[in-house]
Amino acid sequence: MLDPTHDTEEIIERVAALDVGKATLVCCARVPDDKNSSRRLQEVQTYTTMTRSLLSMADRLRCLGVTRVVMEATSDYWKPVFYLLEAQGFEVWLINARDVKHLPGRPKTDKLDAVWLAKVAERQMLRPSFVPPPAIRLLRDLTRYRVDLVEARTAEKQRVEKLLEDAQIKLSVVASDIFGVSGRAMMAALIRGERSPKTLAQLARSSLRRKIPALEEAFTGRFSDHHAFLLATMLTRVDAINVDIAALDRKIEEEITPFAAAVERLDEIPGIGLTAAHAIIAEIGLDMSRFPTAAHLTSWARFAPTVKESAGKRKGKNATGHGNRYLARTLGEAAVVVGRTDTFLGERYRRIVRRKGKKRAIVAVGRSILVIIWHLLSDPEAHFIDLGADFYARRTNPDRKKRNHIRELEALGYRVTLEPTA
Repeated sequence: MLDPTHDTEEIIERVAALDVGKATLVCCARVPDDKNSSRRLQEVQTYTTMTRSLLSMADRLRCLGVTRVVMEATSDYWKPVFYLLEAQGFEVWLINARDVKHLPGRPKTDKLDAVWLAKVAERQMLRPSFVPPPAIRLLRDLTRYRVDLVEARTAEKQRVEKLLEDAQIKLSVVASDIFGVSGRAMMAALIRGERSPKTLAQLARSSLRRKIPALEEAFTGRFSDHHAFLLATMLTRVDAINVDIAALDRKIEEEITPFAAAVERLDEIPGIGLTAAHAIIAEIGLDMSRFPTAAHLTSWARFAPTVKESAGKRKGKNATGHGNRYLARTLGEAAVVVGRTDTFLGERYRRIVRRKGKKRAIVAVGRSILVIIWHLLSDPEAHFIDLGADFYARRTNPDRKKRNHIRELEALGYRVTLEPTA
């Protein structure tokens, strides 16, 4: 029995493919031959990536009646070309370079690459990568830059800790956060020239005052003016990054206003705060029609194991592969946070940690969170309902556990006789 497929047209009549570089691009346009229906006509031209040249290319493609333009994701060079053609009304597809990998034995030039890409595209043998709409792209730029600044701040903080270790100042051994109120006061005193361990230890606040004897021991080192200069420079950079992050947060709040309802729904999920909700919306958008099912979304995000099968045997270690690192970072942090909560997701995380370890638990719970997100964004009326931390206990059948235990004992050679219950 033949099964129907979901393919539509076999050939795209008028298609163009671009091999994009930094300074130039090669455009191959393929259209039908009006004189011979069995043949195709093609035109290959080189354009610069300057705006006027790209507009000229767009006019030429419009004259040829091109309906779809495809290009490889080459570094960040594809972005201005993609956005310009999108604004000109073309259907633009961004293609993963792995889908059109260069074949061994075939000459490789920019022109041949463009022609090959056009031939593959017109036969619909490619899938477009997800490129969010303009409003989401603006938000994505902000949230990604915020992540980059947080990473830069973390790196600078680590340099501070290494500098203190170099000076035999063991503050990080005693204080869990050396950048808290007490830690910053102590480091400011070091920069001003204070070297007395007792005086520095007395700057402790709140619960850290219980560790004053340990702090006096930690500040017994060889902190010099050289260390003070470097420490002051590093702390200035940390403070400057904090100011920039605060400014970004304000800008993100402005850009996220049209999506406030979606943010509120995502905020209902344990482990997802406002910052995480902003980042998730920036990465996957709000239109879930791009992902027909939750499984499509988790597969795109690489939170599902890849399938490699040959001759009926599965290969590999069911690795998920590398996906969107910004989305993976957000979901991973959410999974770790939710693991400390008394919720269904928290209990799921702890169960998997006990059996398979922390890394697998992060991926599994991150996938569960992504499935919940898909349902919440697919249905505007949907709301998150926690199944409860006792879900697994309520689902467990005591009689089934007893039967399984009896089978295990009988397999070991024991004879089990159940006493009749009164």
